[in-house]
Amino acid sequence: MTTVNRPDQHTEPVVVTISGCAKEDAHAVFEFLRHSYDCDRGAADRPEYVSPDHPTVWTATFDAASARPPSGPVSLATPVEAEMQGGYWAVDRMTETLTTAFRVERQGTAAGDQEKDVQLRLLSRAA
Repeated sequence: MTTVNRPDQHTEPVVVTISGCAKEDAHAVFEFLRHSYDCDRGAADRPEYVSPDHPTVWTATFDAASARPPSGPVSLATPVEAEMQGGYWAVDRMTETLTTAFRVERQGTAAGDQEKDVQLRLLSRAA
């Protein structure tokens, strides 16, 4: 597991929350982000349902300061609702990275002094 908060480096944590989709689509988004940034969850940590009959929300924290080249377009079976919360620069950087793999629709933004919260809808790029 890669740690996001190492004392020897500056970090820019962004909390990503995914809901409103199949666990396979949540996994596809998290896998894309895990290949692009350090994450607080290991590669074997896959989204699962507590109960398929109830809404499920999955969360992971990524370090926007640890960027690697993104992998490219990712297919989704259904749209994914994603929310990102963190510093302005970090959230903007991760949003830009997501546009390399998905069609990104901004659903809303809440801004504060030090950080912002952005709601996105992610869709496959192929129409």
